[in-house]
Amino acid sequence: MQTYSLAIYRSGQDQAFIAEVPELPGCAADGKTYREVLANVQIVMKEWIATAQELGRPIPQPKGCLVFA
Repeated sequence: MQTYSLAIYRSGQDQAFIAEVPELPGCAADGKTYREVLANVQIVMKEWIATAQELGRPIPQPKGCLVFA
């Protein structure tokens, strides 16, 4: 899997972890723990890329940074 930038933060309402992938519009996941959100976002990124490939849409190149917010 290519390395995409991640923005990871805690939800103020339920204290869940949220991970967003800015380079893949609409690609985000949540989880109860930090490890869970990382596992979930990996799955969602793979699905996002697979769907884009099936639809013939361009897949952005990763910038290769990991960002924590």
